Amino acid sequence: MTAKKQILLNAFNMNCVGHINHGLWAHPRDESADYKRIAHWTGIAKTLERGLFDGFFIADIVGVYDVYQQNVDVTLREAIQLPVNDPMLLVSAMAAVTQHLGFGVTVNLGYELPYLLARRFSTLDHLTQGRIGWNIVTGYLDSAARAMGRSEQLAHDERYNRADEFLDVVYKLWEGSWEDGAVLRDKAARIYTDPARVHKVQHAGRYYQVDGYHLSEPSPQRTPVLFQAGSSGRGQHFAGRHAECVFISPPDKEAARRSVQSLRAQLVQAGRRPDDVKVFVGASVVTGATTREAQDKYADYKHYASREAGLAHFSASTGIDYGAYDLDAPVAYGKSNAIESATQVAEQRGWTRRSLLELFELGGRYPAIVGDAGQVADTLQGWIDDTGVDGFNLSRTVVPESYADMVDFLVPELQNRGVYKTAYADGTLRHKLFGEGDRLPGRHAGAQFRR
Repeated sequence: MTAKKQILLNAFNMNCVGHINHGLWAHPRDESADYKRIAHWTGIAKTLERGLFDGFFIADIVGVYDVYQQNVDVTLREAIQLPVNDPMLLVSAMAAVTQHLGFGVTVNLGYELPYLLARRFSTLDHLTQGRIGWNIVTGYLDSAARAMGRSEQLAHDERYNRADEFLDVVYKLWEGSWEDGAVLRDKAARIYTDPARVHKVQHAGRYYQVDGYHLSEPSPQRTPVLFQAGSSGRGQHFAGRHAECVFISPPDKEAARRSVQSLRAQLVQAGRRPDDVKVFVGASVVTGATTREAQDKYADYKHYASREAGLAHFSASTGIDYGAYDLDAPVAYGKSNAIESATQVAEQRGWTRRSLLELFELGGRYPAIVGDAGQVADTLQGWIDDTGVDGFNLSRTVVPESYADMVDFLVPELQNRGVYKTAYADGTLRHKLFGEGDRLPGRHAGAQFRR
């Protein structure tokens, strides 16, 4: 008998008040506004580890959503990812109260230097004992480019060209600067590191120049687990070379299936195996002890959700000011320098302002899965079976109860069906996900930079 495919679960969050399902910060039981307190995050981490979640996926942006109505008024009133704090600074505190939970941290490489970012991830890989991942993003907000002193952001495909070079540089630092065995820690001989086994990285490229040694000794994974979320053609080509986990947000199963098939073909073209990437789809789960309880909870949540905030968020994602259109007026879609895949889907579906407002009834763009544990499990398994995805990035609704509900109701149901682990595997995040050790496999592009 073929073993049942094990479902992977990440909690999807952001170091801010409103993340995906906008408006729910106003719910009387919601504690999202406590995002500035360490105890808020450590409490979430402990709940997720109790539920054996694979990871805590932390999104981020470095600009503001100012496309809708050409200002930030709705963004500020509804706290649409503004204010937002640094995601990396959350990890050490959450790692200190957990032993196995992985962390996928979003960092936009467009406004970073590879030399320093490599050290920050090595530091977190050490402090978490190999539980860190990097969600690689190239940026899509013009507001971010202006805030960083640039007149405009690079064109979509050029952002990925620069990202390819950035990854080459950090691979050289993580994989090639320090040999295995370079660190001796020999007190008697007074040799901490063997100088002959540490090598200068010299890189002179189109976008980056580096002449120096990696500042950190080798960490458990060396290269963090590499997440990526681009679904455009250029984004999938980038994922085929670099990604180990890919996050998609398709409008339906058929779009998800096509995206997964295309991605796995890209992996083969890059000399990798089709299953070298775990694919996660975004979703929102509202569950309870009974169907009625879940439905009542969903109706309660919708009362506080802000459809307009969801539309303002989507305006930034596509670069289109939906606030400038009447409810049923056709939208002038075209080439976008924002999230290309989001714009393409909106154009293909012919979405108007009214249809988007109807879609965002929970304040966000992810499909809401509502029901008791059995019904939610059926839906998740259906996505796994019909599309080929490996797991889910589950966005928060009302915090912290949405996490507790998933852990207390959904996880036991999945375990009873034999499709979810009953204990964590030992080892690093990479080994937990793939079962092939702590390091990048030899067929990955980063492995070629090892000595």
